[in-house]
Amino acid sequence: MRAAIFRNGQIVADSWPDPKPAAGQVLVKTLACGICGSDLHARQHAHRMVELSKHFPHRKPMDLSRDLVFGHEFCCEVLDYGPATSRKLRPGTRVCSLPALLTPAGIEGIGYSNDNVGGYAERMLLSEPLLLEVPNGLPAAHAALTEPLAVGIHAVAKADISGGEVPLVIGCGPVGLAVIAALKLRGLHPIVAADYSPTRRALAEKMGADIVVDPARSQPFVTWAEHARMSPEEEAARPPLQAMLPALKPALIFECVGVPGLLQQVFEGAPRDAAIVVVGVCMESDRSEPMLGILKELNVQYVLGYTPEEFAYSLRLIAEGTVDAASLVTGSVGIDGVAQAFADLANPETHTKIIVEPWR
Repeated sequence: MRAAIFRNGQIVADSWPDPKPAAGQVLVKTLACGICGSDLHARQHAHRMVELSKHFPHRKPMDLSRDLVFGHEFCCEVLDYGPATSRKLRPGTRVCSLPALLTPAGIEGIGYSNDNVGGYAERMLLSEPLLLEVPNGLPAAHAALTEPLAVGIHAVAKADISGGEVPLVIGCGPVGLAVIAALKLRGLHPIVAADYSPTRRALAEKMGADIVVDPARSQPFVTWAEHARMSPEEEAARPPLQAMLPALKPALIFECVGVPGLLQQVFEGAPRDAAIVVVGVCMESDRSEPMLGILKELNVQYVLGYTPEEFAYSLRLIAEGTVDAASLVTGSVGIDGVAQAFADLANPETHTKIIVEPWR
């Protein structure tokens, strides 16, 4: 079969051995697979990912001297089953799955593995217990957005919202947009979102942001404060010591960019007692001033991935039209176009989410 292969730091179109399903596994045809920002990071910082894997001795790191195939945001079609499977879904059924395989040795990831081929290939293997049937009529390209939406759903769930917070979303790429959609579902308003890109600011509004900020023209934290003022009644009800502080509602800040220096900017701009959820994946060493966090009593929560329940919920949200996933898709390519798509995604005015369709 054909695949877009990560080889010697580059993405190349070439052949890959046809996968054969083992016990409990299902052979599927890849219909659509989103290119994730994590894939762009992995291409540039693969050695750093391998280096950090030493802190997780139970995870098998990538061997960068060998080929591997990225792709963990996928929708597939059932082709055949391996042994020890119940075969509940007939061949031709469209499915999504968490990007993981259940093996005798434990859970193994799909997409950053030399052994488990990802969605930038014509066929792949999935574990039968993790399959979710895609509702009839939902395009494969939209079903493939289940995974990135689940990241936003999970990030908002981990924020431990009590009500009354005013959120600020920094970065309106696919992850930031998913966070905005999740915040809207929770009924938290006003949602303030910041991004340099006019295209992404427009998408942020479409996904549910109430106020959008261009950081080149307005300081996001200043704009946030303008919309987070307490009502006169709330301000008057504060205890005496709190009355000496700015009369602002609780801040809930989502960092959805993941570049060095940004977390320090958040520490500097955040108000006292802010809750900060770090969703963006920074692949480089970074620096922040702990004393700022101490003096402001900041609460910092790092997040990763999602639960199986959040993943299934995200698929339902897309299928029912509650979240307009179609707005995120800005292009599609076949296997031969993946390398160029990685380059094109560097320009936020050109693309937000490119879908790989291996059979086109």
